[in-house]
Amino acid sequence: MSLILCDKDQYVEELMILKTIAETLNESNDMKQMLQTTLERLLELTHLETGWTFLVGDKPEYDKMADFNLPPALAREDKKPMRCGDCLCLRMHWAGSLNEPVTIIECERLYNAIEQSWGETGNLTHHATIPLTVQGKRLGLLNVGSPGKEHFSAGELALLQSVAYQIGTAVERTRLSEQKEKQAVDSISRFIVDYYAKASKVTRYLWKINDMNKMYTAIVEQLAQSFDWPSVAMITSDENDDLHLRTFRQNGVTHNLKELVRKGSKKTSKKTGSVHRAYEEQKVVVHEGPVRILPGVQPYMYTAALPLKHHERIFQTYEMVGVLFIGRENPSFSELEIQILEVLAEHISLAIEKICLYYEWQDLLLVEERNRLARDLHDSVNQKLFSLSLLAQGVREQTLHENSDTAEAMGDIGQLAQETLTEMRTLIWQLRPSGEAKGILGSLRDYAEKLGIQLTFLMKEIPELTKQVEGTLYRIGQEALNNVSKHAGTNRAWIRMEKVGPHLYMKISDQGRGFTPSSSEQHHRSLGLTSMKERAAEIQGTLSISSEEGTGTMLTVMVPLWTEKEVVDA
Repeated sequence: MSLILCDKDQYVEELMILKTIAETLNESNDMKQMLQTTLERLLELTHLETGWTFLVGDKPEYDKMADFNLPPALAREDKKPMRCGDCLCLRMHWAGSLNEPVTIIECERLYNAIEQSWGETGNLTHHATIPLTVQGKRLGLLNVGSPGKEHFSAGELALLQSVAYQIGTAVERTRLSEQKEKQAVDSISRFIVDYYAKASKVTRYLWKINDMNKMYTAIVEQLAQSFDWPSVAMITSDENDDLHLRTFRQNGVTHNLKELVRKGSKKTSKKTGSVHRAYEEQKVVVHEGPVRILPGVQPYMYTAALPLKHHERIFQTYEMVGVLFIGRENPSFSELEIQILEVLAEHISLAIEKICLYYEWQDLLLVEERNRLARDLHDSVNQKLFSLSLLAQGVREQTLHENSDTAEAMGDIGQLAQETLTEMRTLIWQLRPSGEAKGILGSLRDYAEKLGIQLTFLMKEIPELTKQVEGTLYRIGQEALNNVSKHAGTNRAWIRMEKVGPHLYMKISDQGRGFTPSSSEQHHRSLGLTSMKERAAEIQGTLSISSEEGTGTMLTVMVPLWTEKEVVDA
């Protein structure tokens, strides 16, 4: 169908087409979507039936970016004839001879379709080819046509060329926008890679340290040097929830100290609010505006406070270790930096946790070594001294009437052996770990072995317990291990015992199948749980249990710490 109208009507129609195409090109920044929508709108406005658009690079590179209403012969096999091979219009483009719109007579792709019986061509034989250019730069080709249409007039080609100029300008604009976005993405990617590389280097260095004081110093020095931060401070918490500034590096100088930043009972102050908020809310806190963490410490305009946590993954809890404080003049911390800082804080927390576990491991090694020495002394030296004492007593009895001097000497030897034996027993007792709880744990370990359970102890120093508390905790531990063996579907369990204020906590945990309170599993366990709760109540303690299906079970016993004297007085 002809595009040519008469005089004024033709002029108005062409203006409307160009206006509509311009609006369509501005509707999207996605190249494919923009070209596809524009092609469909152009065909609709010009009453043509089919078309396709190529973006063309250096020979033999080209991409079919848009098409509409292709005949079956060209649409076969996911439009393979339009994606593979070349044609006359492409060869003319690469040769530089296609600078104006032309009518392609007997399209080569359609000719091949007929020759090789690809399917119906719908009487489409010719099409107009219009180069897409901008400022003399050739970008691609616009092809449009209709079945039975073998000629495009000069006016039609001129209109199509005007449209092609609009399309070429939009293509170049979109390409520049994509390049800028890619450059921005590449810049962000380089930033992320660089940031993570620095963080990885720092954490690898920290992971080699097994001394907590050295760790605090290494954290501030490594972070300040690696990230070029002018101020980095390590703030730690104690058992009273007080915060102390342990070490900080400012302007290239490291300071080690222990200054109180906040009392645990006080509310957050405005001066150090970001540190307190990070500690209390367990999230990275970024502050904009002058902040100083202590008098004499230089304030910075932009600060970030990173909470550090000691995770108790086995017992599904954690405790706050402290806060890492970072200060700089500019720029502010971006959302991306905050995300990376959260990962960095997690790695530093793990490095600190590793040292805590190392200390506990060292303590356990010391306990085991002291136990070994105590056993060796009891089994060898202690027994030999006892034998020597008996032998001296026997010789003294035999020589008492025959040789008084020898009998007296043997009596002295026997007395010396008895005194040494007494001292040896005292030494053996001193070598044993403090607190009868160690005996409980040893007995529970033996019991777990009989049940086929691998038992791991996580503990600090345990205070001395009364016989009643010792026996009750042992019985509760036995029942808990029985439940692990029967119901948990696992052969591993963990026990933690620690003193918190005037109470002793014993936590027994597994990572087995778990259960819900309303399940039949709970019904089967109820008798054992009732028994354990009653035992805990007998020593004024409490017992609680938490469990979810698939996440394991944790039993917690809390008992007051009584001395033998307090029990008697009561």
